[in-house]
Amino acid sequence: MGHDVLSAWIPPGTIWPPAPPIAEERSASLFDRFRQPTVDLCRLAGPVILSRAGMLIMSSADAVMVGRFSAQELAYQGIAVAPFMTVMVTAFGLLSGALVMTAYEFGAGNLSQCGTVWRRALIMAMVLGLAGTILLSLGESFLLLAGQQPDIARGGGQVLAILGIGVPPLLIFVASGFLLEGTRRPLPPVVIMVFANILNIALNWLLIGGNLGSPALGAAGAAWATTGSRLFAAITIVIYIWLMDDRGRLGVRSTAIGRWRDWKQQRRIGYASGASTWIESSAFAALSMFAGLLGSLPLGAYAIAFNILSLFFMIGLGLATATAVMVGNARGRQDIPGMHLAGWTGLAVNSMGMAVLGAGLAFFPGQLAQAYATDGALILLATPLIAFSGLILISDGGQVVMANALRGRGEIWAPSVMHLIAFFGVMVPLGWFLSHRLGLGTLGLFQAIFAATVVALALLAWRFQWLASRDSRGAQV
Repeated sequence: MGHDVLSAWIPPGTIWPPAPPIAEERSASLFDRFRQPTVDLCRLAGPVILSRAGMLIMSSADAVMVGRFSAQELAYQGIAVAPFMTVMVTAFGLLSGALVMTAYEFGAGNLSQCGTVWRRALIMAMVLGLAGTILLSLGESFLLLAGQQPDIARGGGQVLAILGIGVPPLLIFVASGFLLEGTRRPLPPVVIMVFANILNIALNWLLIGGNLGSPALGAAGAAWATTGSRLFAAITIVIYIWLMDDRGRLGVRSTAIGRWRDWKQQRRIGYASGASTWIESSAFAALSMFAGLLGSLPLGAYAIAFNILSLFFMIGLGLATATAVMVGNARGRQDIPGMHLAGWTGLAVNSMGMAVLGAGLAFFPGQLAQAYATDGALILLATPLIAFSGLILISDGGQVVMANALRGRGEIWAPSVMHLIAFFGVMVPLGWFLSHRLGLGTLGLFQAIFAATVVALALLAWRFQWLASRDSRGAQV
């Protein structure tokens, strides 16, 4: 039935947006050079952004509905977000080699290899998902070791254990989405995610506050709703891929996965990207722990502002994914100028888009805080954090775009090293110093985030430019 619903919207096998032709020589006009790549990027990024945002919209819906039910339950959910996000985005990073390799094989015309890459990614998704389930089942012990109050650790640990059950289906959805996005057909994951979010909101209504005779489970009810919705999304997207019209051309139903050494490049990209995302997410988890030590109310305010920041960051992540696909496609067809142009186009589009969105956060922080909570003190604490987040969006989106541009062109470990410098070398110690030593509280944590993302963006952009200059020199020899 899921396939029939999707087919009404998107015929299986539809490629959207269509792959651009190999770059032709254009005039020296800056506008002419960037116009077509910008159009291609936006057409590809739009659905990808919606798909990525859909994953965070689930969390946002949970936060809004839990926050309006109980500030204490929101604290349970807030403390669980950081460990869960660490596991989730680290796994996303480990799987991201599938996106890069799919884009490369598609650009090179090796279509049957795209299905092989997908099957390898599914195996990795199931192994990583099981590991995530086990790790998150130990959430309460971790929170206690991190110095959280017993009540916060108990409630947050329960939420983590439930969310852990949904990690395998979430990763299967992501791995399958990489196949579709890498072959320039990102619309199906969007449609599936829309239906999954509708299901999540309905289940939240039943389980958080206890409607239609169901028990009032609070934050745990939201976690069950999200887990069920992720299972629905995983089953639906696999069925869609299995029934695509061009499944034979892409080698979807083949059983071949190749020898272990044939996975080498896919694994290497995944290891490096996973290291980057682990570094970044665990550094953010440390900041969440710092917020938890400030008390339940500051933790709740931090959770609200960080949730909003994360939701808007999905736009940057969508642009970053589209940038990686365009850079990877250009690399596959050995179009070196197109590869460089795609990376800088991604950064330019991100900077302009995030500036507009950041202004919205700066001008309407109170209204956004009120959407998440009814407690006046909580709204008061969250408002300045939301306003400051508008500044973070530009640099945070920029650094993830440049990291993905580097991955798309085959750069392996340099982005990981630069993330280590920025997030553990700058953000974590600065966050502790500003929030606890200088007494700036949660605002100090957000100031540390801004400083770290600026450092990361500067380092990654420098590396991309250095490689572009090296390529240009090599082409002239």
